[in-house]
This record gives sequence, structure tokens and C-alpha cells, in this order.
Amino acid sequence: MTASSFTIRAATRANAGGILECLRSAFEPYRTHYTPEGYRDTTLTPEMIHERMASMSVLVAVAPAGDIVGTIASSVAGPGVGHLRGMAVLPEWQGAGVAAVLLDAAERELRDRRCSRVTLDTTEPLRRATRFYEKHGYRASGRVSDFFGMPLFEYVKELSAQS
Repeated sequence: MTASSFTIRAATRANAGGILECLRSAFEPYRTHYTPEGYRDTTLTPEMIHERMASMSVLVAVAPAGDIVGTIASSVAGPGVGHLRGMAVLPEWQGAGVAAVLLDAAERELRDRRCSRVTLDTTEPLRRATRFYEKHGYRASGRVSDFFGMPLFEYVKELSAQS
């Protein structure tokens, strides 16, 4: 499984089940660290995934057999500011470059939508994800909010003009 083993494209309604499975599989190891409400908001319900797909740009990484192996969502949060949410990669595909390609594609979409800055939020148990984001230029903003009873840490990246 390498970067050439999958493609990135916009999600369709038909991908909702695969996205839900990807989120569930990726976050299951952290379930006990989340409140039930926080875990549900992270892994979504069938209704919630359709709401997300209506309000955000959702990308999927698709394996040759058509399986969803990764996902990320983005939206414009304000003038020149984009926001990322719902990054997940199936455990068996982690380390294959899926996350980096998804992140790059989402950032490119936000640049195309005239965003020069992007934010994302993460939780303390997701240390591996935090290291990944830091490796890709994200820095803690110092803003911490409440996420269903647990701290939610904001990370920020300035987007360059290049594609």
C-alpha cells in the first residue's frame, strides 16, 4: 500500500457508509478517552455524515477495489480562514501516505477558495495525529475549548500561495 495505491476525490452520498466505517475504525482505539457525546461527534451517525457532506467539502481516499481508506473535510470558516475536520485513515492504511495526500488536497481546496490560513482541532489522546500535523506545518494557537467535557486544542497553519 503506497501513495500510488489510492486516489483522492470528492465524496459522494454513496460514500457515506465507507466514511463512517473509516472514522469508526480510525478512532476506535481512542474511544475510552472520549465522552460518549465526543466520540459520537467525532465518528458521526448516518444523519450527521449527510449534514457534514452538505456543509463541508469532504474528500475520500479510495483503494483500487473502491473501498474508502481515508477521509478529510474542509470548509471556509471566515474571510481567508479555512477549517479542517474529520481526518481519518483506516488503521491498515496508516503509514502509507494517505493522510499526507488527503491533507495536501484539502489545503489545496482551501487555497483555491482564497484561504491563506487553516485551522484544525485535536484532542490530547491523538498524540500521533498531533505530531503528524506539526510535521506538516501546524502550530498550537494556544486556544483550548471544551469538546463534550474534554479539552480541544486548536492548531493553525499559514497557507502559502503555491498550489
